[in-house]
Amino acid sequence: MTQELDLDAVVRRRIRGLRLARGWSLDALAARCRLSPSNLSRIETGHRRIALDQLVPIARALGTTLDQLVESADDEDVVIRPLPCDHPGMTVWLVSRERSLHGVTVAKMRITPERPAGPEDLKVHPGREWFTVLSGTARLLLGERTVLVEAGDAAEFSTMTPHALGAHDGPVELLTIFDHDGERSHLHDAPA
Repeated sequence: MTQELDLDAVVRRRIRGLRLARGWSLDALAARCRLSPSNLSRIETGHRRIALDQLVPIARALGTTLDQLVESADDEDVVIRPLPCDHPGMTVWLVSRERSLHGVTVAKMRITPERPAGPEDLKVHPGREWFTVLSGTARLLLGERTVLVEAGDAAEFSTMTPHALGAHDGPVELLTIFDHDGERSHLHDAPA
């Protein structure tokens, strides 16, 4: 019962917070969701039970979803505890949620010189990739070119260009963003 009351209070605070962030009065939001201002006030203050048939138009009027209004407020939705996934010459830590915003995956990677990254390892797939080097130097093969990307630098490129990523003169750590095609190609097709 306490958990239900806590969620109820979170939903009420979110409704009020979103309304105020838009600079709307109770009257303005009430008109948008076809509720009376007094009912909306009682919902926000906890003097009226929130019903599903009220939440749907309120969420719609606030430009959000029902899921976002009622999602958990505990630390588990904030803190990501990545687990290492080892491949030959590479360790990957996913630092974004499985179903992340806009279909992108963020990962921290540690690549050692043992990872194959020669002309025979070039991959092509739709999309774009981006990475920044945290430490070491990355060797990026883009078609016929070899580009060295040092710590503090970033790279972005079309993945329709044949490409491979490796370490240059020692291990490299980087933070990378993959779209769906890049994630599938680089993380799921990697040798086990």
